[in-house]
Amino acid sequence: MGRAILSPFLLLSNSPPRLSSSLSLAGFRREYLRSSRLIRRNARCFTGFRCHCSVSLSEPAAPESSSSSVKKRIVSGVQPTGSIHLGNYLGAIKNWIALQNTYETLFFIVDLHAITLPYETQQLLRSTRETAAIYLACGVDTSKASVFVQSHVRAHVELMWLLSSATPIGWLNRMIQFKEKSRKAGDENVGVALLTYPVLMASDILLYQSDFVPVGEDQKQHLELTREIAERINYLYGGRRWKKLGGRGGAIFKVPEPLIPPAGARVMSLTDGLAKMSKSAPSDQSRINLLDSKDVIANKIKRCKTDSFSGLEFDNPERPECNNLLSVYQLISGKTKEEVKQECQDMNWGMFKPLLTDALIDHLHPIQVRYGEIISDSAYLDKVLEEGATKAAEIADATLNNAYQAMGFLRRR
Repeated sequence: MGRAILSPFLLLSNSPPRLSSSLSLAGFRREYLRSSRLIRRNARCFTGFRCHCSVSLSEPAAPESSSSSVKKRIVSGVQPTGSIHLGNYLGAIKNWIALQNTYETLFFIVDLHAITLPYETQQLLRSTRETAAIYLACGVDTSKASVFVQSHVRAHVELMWLLSSATPIGWLNRMIQFKEKSRKAGDENVGVALLTYPVLMASDILLYQSDFVPVGEDQKQHLELTREIAERINYLYGGRRWKKLGGRGGAIFKVPEPLIPPAGARVMSLTDGLAKMSKSAPSDQSRINLLDSKDVIANKIKRCKTDSFSGLEFDNPERPECNNLLSVYQLISGKTKEEVKQECQDMNWGMFKPLLTDALIDHLHPIQVRYGEIISDSAYLDKVLEEGATKAAEIADATLNNAYQAMGFLRRR
């Protein structure tokens, strides 16, 4: 996760190209299309991108700062659909705890994204509060980070509409997750929001002028789209055009860069070592939920898929489940990969599963206790979310007002 040494993809200029005031409309279109092709050609390398940054989450490197020591900003969130599971925790939330000590951080519950597929209203209401409580129970510190609910900051949906006006439909049609989810749900159950939610995701990021966005393998395409949208809006409406309208000129949006989680942070299913642990998987046996009881955790680990090889080892492509369970143990125990290898290489599954079970129970117990305290104190939780939304709105509203101005809207008095 990221220092300033970045791949060639990240070296695209944040500043909009300058055009001569005498350039004809046809010439402008040709120039924009040429520039867009250049942006997309550079962006394609994102698919195989490997971040050259080497920030350790346990010992985060200090981000570059200006002479005024302004911290770099990070924004991230989790949907309040289903139960927060071990994959969400190890792949995202646990990383936030280290990031909040070094960066300016905003962590929100992305409830607007939760309605892209059919859902239960009461469940959404309950899960939103539960997700916020889990953030805090896991160690998100409100003195260092803003915690809020996405729908409590109205600028998210307003900016989404502005961005939608300049986002080509072809860019959305190529999104892999839309194709996969729409195929599973069927045409009759798919709303427009499932197609356009990547634009809302871009709004979530660009609103806060984010420097970095933590992303996993399955989210790279969405950040690529966010970058393309930012570059396009900056080109069409930024620079001297914005200045002529009374704005400051230059780029409207900061173009964010990816922050890649450390190796091993991607947790796989307990029933299929080749599939990511997921809230949407039909079987609850496939995941460890953060609020699972001791008996449930023990039962899930006891029944999880393994193999018939002797000994335990990392990185054998023929043993995805073995690699996944060892990686989970490594992350939960805080041990190094080499330490786990030495400890477990001569074990069989009958010896290792109780070891993993005890490590999971010991790690999650204090989180569950703290969660119980927070969720039972409604006034405290409401206060945290209200204060977080107020802080977030200050940043978001400034960005939104700039976008309205740059796009030629009459200022509201």
